[in-house]
Amino acid sequence: MRPLTIRHFPLNLNFEAAATLDDPSFNYQNLARNHRLLIMGKEETPQITRRATRHSSANVSKNETETKASDQPLPPTLNDLFLGEKEKPISLDNVVSSFPGRRVQIIEVMRILGPVNCPMVPLFVYGDSSTGKTSITNQIFRHLNRPFVYSSCLTCYSPRILFESVLNQLLFHRKNAANGYSSAKRCEKPSDFVNLLREALVSVTSSLQGNSDKSSSKKLCRRACGNMIYLIFDNLELVREWDKSSTILPFLFNLHDILKMPEVGLIFISNTSPDTYYTSMGYLEPATVYFPDYTEDDLRQILLLKQENKKLYSSFLDVVLKSFFRITRRVDELSTSFSQLFRKYCEPLNDLGVVPNEEMKRRLFSTLQPHIAPAMNEIFKVSSQTSTEGGATKHKSSSKKSSLEVSDQLDLHMSTSAKYLLISAFLASRNPATLDASLFDSTGGSDNRKRKRKPSEKSLDLKESAEQELMMKGPGTFPLERLLAIFQCITSVAEGSFEEEEQENDGIGVQTGDDSLMSDVLLQLSSLCNANFIVKGGSCPLEGSTRYRSTVSEDMVLKVARSVKFPLSKYLYRR
Repeated sequence: MRPLTIRHFPLNLNFEAAATLDDPSFNYQNLARNHRLLIMGKEETPQITRRATRHSSANVSKNETETKASDQPLPPTLNDLFLGEKEKPISLDNVVSSFPGRRVQIIEVMRILGPVNCPMVPLFVYGDSSTGKTSITNQIFRHLNRPFVYSSCLTCYSPRILFESVLNQLLFHRKNAANGYSSAKRCEKPSDFVNLLREALVSVTSSLQGNSDKSSSKKLCRRACGNMIYLIFDNLELVREWDKSSTILPFLFNLHDILKMPEVGLIFISNTSPDTYYTSMGYLEPATVYFPDYTEDDLRQILLLKQENKKLYSSFLDVVLKSFFRITRRVDELSTSFSQLFRKYCEPLNDLGVVPNEEMKRRLFSTLQPHIAPAMNEIFKVSSQTSTEGGATKHKSSSKKSSLEVSDQLDLHMSTSAKYLLISAFLASRNPATLDASLFDSTGGSDNRKRKRKPSEKSLDLKESAEQELMMKGPGTFPLERLLAIFQCITSVAEGSFEEEEQENDGIGVQTGDDSLMSDVLLQLSSLCNANFIVKGGSCPLEGSTRYRSTVSEDMVLKVARSVKFPLSKYLYRR
């Protein structure tokens, strides 16, 4: 009788509902109840069966779980030791083209790293700030697809933080709120760090070896390139400011001998030369690669890399690069300053894709010229006189004064003996010591009329390769004896200048005897060291004497040489 009753109200049933009447699992009681509620004028949501409620609640909880899981970062894995897990490996040509003027350094670093699974001596990469040391090292490891652990002494400002940073990466541990932002292992002593580091390195190298043996996974075979692991310590010069630097620095340099693991490579990156780290404790001397300052052409190529309209930006660099190059060669500082000036340079243009002609270049220069000197004063703190008269002529003269400020100060505040001592230090740092006999003699020149035996081609090749290797290491160190010898040779050419200075200084000069010569040179050397023109390094463990290194650029020494009319190019070795 129930089906007859239901069929009295087909008005609210659609075709799908009618089709369910033949289904034996259809709930007739709910359908009748809903019909009574509609007749009474009450709208109410139909009741969901118990089975449907369980299914929907399960879906909701599952979606919430997936959302929470997606918000949380994935735990670190072995692939995190490779640079750019999701990035494609780059070729060597791309690495070289990304860093103009650094082809020699890139090839040298790759030569020291060697082929896959090749043990290496510790590598020491050094140069001034913003010369591409860290960026090039990272891109080389991206090209080689080799795992490494990177720790910077700038962010890791104590031995404990440095040790724990290395261990966290090797143990695949990431600090978060779940673990209370704590490290995987607490490590304060170097002895504890060695034990924990050896255990972590053995685990990582075995994992790398296992992944390299698996031929089924192509991704792992491509990533796990051998079983070598590299430890990179950046900004090493900051360790000298730590309280325990006298023990931490020798410990880091001796880490290769302490671990005795050929699967581990050590790379140190520093802004100072290796001689500043000499200690009385012996250690394996690392292979050094020097990154010199960028030249003006190198900076031009670097700044043009990411520009869309290279011809327009090149015309802009023709105006500003030479002036700023005299003050700084750091890419980051130049990029910050040029980004603001380039917007001023392009203000008269409606189309940034235009190729400027000579008339347009002159118009753009007249727009930019009032902003050049203020930008130099604001960013690089170059003092310049201010005046309300003169307009564009004033800005031009102020920029010229700022560019010649260094040479003016040298003429006012450096004596003649100090200038020659600075030139001597520069020649001792840049020239190989083996060339001193051929460059200098008792008369101060290189005219040696003695008959010499013609060297063989093999000896010339060996000498040239040794000299090129010294040039790759950058400005070298020298003892005090070599500095005095070069100073004695080059000052013999300028006896007239010293006699004039001697008369002005009431007999205090280098021509009044050996004692006054030594006292004056040591006094001037101390002054140059205090001015950071010459850096005093540590004592060499083999020689036992203090070594020095010149830090001035070639442009500055050329200005000093011109002021005393000294032919610097005649005594400077060039490849």
